[in-house]
Amino acid sequence: MEMRAVLADPLAADGPSLSPRSLLNLGPSDRVVLPSPNGSTCAVLEGQTGAVVYAACLRNATAVGKWVTKHHESATVIACGERWPDGSLRPSLEDHLGAAAVLSTLRGTRSPEAEGAIHLWEGFRSNVQETIANCVSGREAIARGWSKDLEFACQVDTSQAVPSLTDGGFVNVAGGTWLSPITPFPCSSRSATTYIESTS
Repeated sequence: MEMRAVLADPLAADGPSLSPRSLLNLGPSDRVVLPSPNGSTCAVLEGQTGAVVYAACLRNATAVGKWVTKHHESATVIACGERWPDGSLRPSLEDHLGAAAVLSTLRGTRSPEAEGAIHLWEGFRSNVQETIANCVSGREAIARGWSKDLEFACQVDTSQAVPSLTDGGFVNVAGGTWLSPITPFPCSSRSATTYIESTS
């Protein structure tokens, strides 16, 4: 399948990069590949199970949560986390908080793990930007000069986008805009997997 997409350049000053703010000027038909080892891997692997996969973060947590509640019988929410340079798992508070923000909007029976995550979200929601700015990933982002991206990524519920992995890319099912191509897979509509990867 030909994607005809632009690969985001981490160092680009004037085009799509890994900076979430660099994507604000994209048009509805623009296609961008965002290299994301953890988020992309989680999305592809979950998609191969037949689950419907959505992407969420703090910015669209409520929109995704409401969509999933309306259209699916059950959901699994995955905080993708990060990796250390040696490949080992690196816990990611920002991803955990993003997952918890989505979980807080889902209706129905919740696992004890989901309830615990929601309590974490409730404890940090009022100062989520300060909390993330002070965690390891936040301090690294600020040291790299990405403080504006961090502020942008920490905005809660400022987007109504509901990105769903469809035909090889994320499509905003709430509005139809292509968001980002990824490896294609078959989908089933009985359950949903929402994966969380921060944009910081």
